[in-house]
Amino acid sequence: MTVTAHTAAVAVAVMGLAASPAAAAPAATAAPQLGDSCTAADLGTRHPYIKSTEVSPTITHFKGWFVTEGTTGTHSVVTNVETTISVSVGLNGGVEGSFAAETLGQVGASLGLNVKVDYSSTSSESSSITWNFSQPGYYGVYKGTKKVTGTYGSLNCNRTQQGDGSWALKWAEGPGAGSFTTYTTLEEGAVRCQDTVPAGSIMAKAQSLLDCGSPTAKAEHPAGAVAPTARQKQNRLAQPPALAGGAPAEQPRATGLGARAALDCQTQVYKIAVPGKPLSWGAPILASDGVRLRPSTIFSAHLDHWRLCNVTESNGVIEASLWNWGSGWCATITPQNAATDRAALMTAPCAEDDLQRFYIYRDVPGSSKIGVQNKYTGSMMGHDRYADGEFIRQYSSGRQDGTGTYALSGV
Repeated sequence: MTVTAHTAAVAVAVMGLAASPAAAAPAATAAPQLGDSCTAADLGTRHPYIKSTEVSPTITHFKGWFVTEGTTGTHSVVTNVETTISVSVGLNGGVEGSFAAETLGQVGASLGLNVKVDYSSTSSESSSITWNFSQPGYYGVYKGTKKVTGTYGSLNCNRTQQGDGSWALKWAEGPGAGSFTTYTTLEEGAVRCQDTVPAGSIMAKAQSLLDCGSPTAKAEHPAGAVAPTARQKQNRLAQPPALAGGAPAEQPRATGLGARAALDCQTQVYKIAVPGKPLSWGAPILASDGVRLRPSTIFSAHLDHWRLCNVTESNGVIEASLWNWGSGWCATITPQNAATDRAALMTAPCAEDDLQRFYIYRDVPGSSKIGVQNKYTGSMMGHDRYADGEFIRQYSSGRQDGTGTYALSGV
């Protein structure tokens, strides 16, 4: 790109707007809102809603560059890393499953910005920028973006008692919330101390990193790179270490399975069945297998019988451990698969572990239909297809075709 010195700032601004147009927000289907009506088919699903957002111009790469008389023209400037931004939603530090993508899609739509909706990271390596410096001066050569952060909640379908005493299914705020980080398209450019730039822009952020002292002091610098300012040094020291592949430096760990827990189980025994059909959740015989859809027979050995244990209730949502009568073990998502969409539901020795705790969303009284959500992962339980031997799996947003709705039927 070739620009004159006095139009450099304008050219950069135009380039940045072309790269990330505010009007080009991704199309989004109408998302349910708190208090909207839902149906029994929605019991096994969830949707995000955005609680707060913050947009901040952020410089990812920067280099102070001094151009003297006789050194004008095109230069390739190797910039230093100022900030590395990684896209993440929730605890797992990445973007796994449809719930995370829907969360970021809603963020972009609400702000009118094109934001990254899958896992990516701004470069953590030095980056070369080629620019035509047509006039002498002190420049900040940069790459930057708009960093978007905030918090989200979960909308779940659950029964709600209305003012007249009747019941209805409504989208309500489910347990759990989280935070997100994403960013817009990167722009690059060069800006001088004397350039007039829009307040709050990426260019203004880059200009603030320049050591804009007197022109006489600047003239004492030889052409080329200028030593980093104190503010740049502080930014780099504040950078967290990154792992290979751009993964976050710290990953939360699910608690491991410990000693068998003493459970306070209800006496009622249930089948967790596909409504109106003969297949229901059956615990595996082998520890390495998962919970599958099975027909109930005289040979089922109570592997299709479940009890609710250590039951609590908050805002109409039941929380319980699911204890299997046949195996004596509890339903769980294994720690190594906690962040994996479509991971199979397993059983393991019962322990005080949120991976073994489940939220149960219920249809109106008189109906046995429920949705089941893992407390630790936030994912809903469901199955890919109705077939003997099909795994029960976790889905970050649930099964939107209604195959995550089950019947909790007393035996």
